[in-house]
Amino acid sequence: MIVYIAEKPSVGRAVAAVLPKPHQQGDGFIKVGTGDVVTWCIGHLLEQAEPEAYNPDFKKWRKEHLPIVPDEWKHRVKPATKKQFNVVKKLVKQASVLVNMGDPDRVGQILVDEIINYCQIPKAKRLAAKRCLISDLNPDAIRRSLANLRLNSEFIPLATSALARARADWLYGINMTRLCTLQGQAAGYQGVLSVGRVQTPILGLVVHRDLAIERFVSKPFYEVFIELTTQRKQTYMAKWQPSSACEPYMDEEGRVLLKKLATTVLTKVVGQPGEVIAVRQSRKQQAPPLPYNLSSLQIDASKRFNFTAQKTLDICQQLYERHKLITYPRSDCRYLPSGHYQDKITVTQAISKTCPGLGKVVNDADLSLKSKAWNDTKVGAHHAIIPTSRASEHSRLSQDEQRIYELVARQYLMQFYPAFQYQEKQIDTQVSGGLFVSKQAQEIDKGWKALLPKRASDNKSSAQETDFAALNLPEVVKGETVQCTDGRLDEKQTSPPRHFSDATLLAAMTGIARFVADPEIKKVLRDTDGLGTEATRAGIIELLFKRGFLTKQGKEIQATQVGRQLILSLPQEMTLPDMTAQWEAQLEAIAEQRIKYRQFMEPLLVGLERLIKEVEQIPFSGLNGMGKASRKFGAKKARTSRAKKTSSSRPS
Repeated sequence: MIVYIAEKPSVGRAVAAVLPKPHQQGDGFIKVGTGDVVTWCIGHLLEQAEPEAYNPDFKKWRKEHLPIVPDEWKHRVKPATKKQFNVVKKLVKQASVLVNMGDPDRVGQILVDEIINYCQIPKAKRLAAKRCLISDLNPDAIRRSLANLRLNSEFIPLATSALARARADWLYGINMTRLCTLQGQAAGYQGVLSVGRVQTPILGLVVHRDLAIERFVSKPFYEVFIELTTQRKQTYMAKWQPSSACEPYMDEEGRVLLKKLATTVLTKVVGQPGEVIAVRQSRKQQAPPLPYNLSSLQIDASKRFNFTAQKTLDICQQLYERHKLITYPRSDCRYLPSGHYQDKITVTQAISKTCPGLGKVVNDADLSLKSKAWNDTKVGAHHAIIPTSRASEHSRLSQDEQRIYELVARQYLMQFYPAFQYQEKQIDTQVSGGLFVSKQAQEIDKGWKALLPKRASDNKSSAQETDFAALNLPEVVKGETVQCTDGRLDEKQTSPPRHFSDATLLAAMTGIARFVADPEIKKVLRDTDGLGTEATRAGIIELLFKRGFLTKQGKEIQATQVGRQLILSLPQEMTLPDMTAQWEAQLEAIAEQRIKYRQFMEPLLVGLERLIKEVEQIPFSGLNGMGKASRKFGAKKARTSRAKKTSSSRPS
């Protein structure tokens, strides 16, 4: 008997629907016509055991217990889903062949693997288990996946990486949360100070940005523009480019801060002849953006609709599981398997029916084009998020579901539009020894940019665009003499950085190398950067709000006073992304078999012990008087009983 184990009931039922009939509906499983069985988890059926499972004394939070490091790791059956676990366990024992049908990512892999391992089946049976990767819940796609089963053992590195991540998070979260909470309470804080190896650096990003804004002092800077006239009486504007000799009077962004310098330049050049020293012209093109992964979709949904990352993920799950209109949404990949190219006709037809507003876009698409998105070498366990071949009545979708589906559909259709093409021209002119530059970009062919949605407010495309000159630059040649006939001095003010929004905080998490201080780590993270995973980033941001560390004002995300004081109390190493970003790179290396589990865990434990000693010396005085006592108990009782009440909560 083959037993298929899906990650959730909706996937299990979709798989059973394509298997031979008649079907016999069981309690937590479906038996199909061949005698095989489809069952499912309800998310994680197992969870990491709490510290008291290793030693009853650990139920009380005490510094002398730290660090808590299990000699032999334990799982426990989650009480809420114990009934379904028993169903799956019984079927695992009875099966002759097991098929792991967890979602196609690290979490989906380990979620089913940990159950198979927990059931202690014979090694031969475990090694014979199969893996089915499903990213599209429509019948034809599921049949293709079932026809291409692989050995589950091929994915051991992926499972090992997930296991290392889970254990590292447990070790860091349990130990540092207990220690920081005890230190905080000793200083007069009432509550739990949750610390996590991902959530704390994210909070640190927000706190450091808030402080940079508060400490920012605006300064004036100056730009010089001149008008130049050719021998044929054509005019064009040019901007002064300060030389290296001006660097003492410039900021790190190359802006001139000394007004006298800019005024001197303007006085020196107006009315003087100049010479064209270079003319550059080039035709350029911009390929369509790749289809979405989850983070890029969340970022665009935040920009366009002010959706939180969690809201976008929840809508995607509905479009995937309930409506079956998009492929697996928790993907970190923006490429597609070559085999999906043959589905282009059915997918675009489905888009026309599901989203009538895109009918003309579908009709104008050139399905003979093939963008760089179709690339088997770039596709791992899952591929980019795209529409499926299934169509739905537009009225069946909520307004928010329609919005997200349309974003996904547009991004897919862009793959069948030509590149955006434009002409770039630059004239470098020298006047009285100073360099003045004129630039122009002229649109030639809109290409895929014709698909960009318009803002209702200003009728401009909402995505990034090239700036185009209102007037074309004149035709000049190198060596030609021109005359500076006029000029102006523009005084501007430097601007502070902006507070994070959902979109920019997600972008910071996915491109964390930009915020890493250590140049060596920054170099390593160019291709493997990212705090958290596609599946966890939205939840981590939400968690920081729920724990009272972040607040939102309009679109702006800011740290609360508690969040700020926590970050300011902790060692800098814990609040910067360097350490956890390096962990992410190492976890990726485990998945790719470049390093082993022990090479990651052993240094981690050494670092944890060092951090515990360091945090023990921090007074946390900035948190005095903050936090909330339990309503059930008075402040005094709450302080003494809090360890009991919160010992079962495991921070992420």
